[in-house]
Amino acid sequence: MHRLGGVGLAAFERQQQSQRSFAELSNELSKAQVEHLHAQMDHFRSALVRFATTHRDKIRKDPAFRHAFQRMCASIGVDPLAGPRKGGWWAEVLNLGDWQYELGVQIVDVCVSTRERNGGLIEMGELVRLVGRLRAVEEGTITEEDVIRSIKTLKPLGAGYEVIDVGRGRKMVRSVVKELDGDQAVVLAIAQDEGGRVSEELLIARRGWAVERARAALENMLLRDGLCWLDEQDESGSPAYWILSAMHWDE
Repeated sequence: MHRLGGVGLAAFERQQQSQRSFAELSNELSKAQVEHLHAQMDHFRSALVRFATTHRDKIRKDPAFRHAFQRMCASIGVDPLAGPRKGGWWAEVLNLGDWQYELGVQIVDVCVSTRERNGGLIEMGELVRLVGRLRAVEEGTITEEDVIRSIKTLKPLGAGYEVIDVGRGRKMVRSVVKELDGDQAVVLAIAQDEGGRVSEELLIARRGWAVERARAALENMLLRDGLCWLDEQDESGSPAYWILSAMHWDE
């Protein structure tokens, strides 16, 4: 019995030693894998920096190429705005950090200057057009993607700048700290289809709303949020509401 017990103890010790050996081997393998991953990331970063540096001018001037580069970065989990220094890779590699923030300042300029007439809600295409005019660049040089990316840099301001999807791929930009409810989003979408004009009758016909619901949504946009004008002399004979952000203005 004593001999068998000794054999059992030796087997137990051998098992413990094997477990320690496997743990040490696992640690060594994990360390090697981490080091290999770091080496791969350094190599990848160097390759991406070389590509960005080589094509810097084209990325700055060609919106299609710039957005293709952004999509490539996004597909592999790299954010050009994130990096070791403020401004990330835009500033570090492409020298585009100032460009991005300058665009953000111009977006603020347009939003503030048009706020009196649109209540702080502007259609994305209109914003792109006015920013392009402010920058005195050819149409298409500044795109919706550029504006969306720059608006992300404005969030720390806490001023409520946000891109709102109103359906069917259409977007608007809000530049005031206020939330739009679901009914107001519906009103905005219909207003864009109608050139800015909405009425209680139109909402009832299009959405099947009760009179009270349609009236409440429009009156809230008029009285509470200042997002529309009331036309009491509309040709239909009934009051109509003009949603300022859905109207196009010649400037």
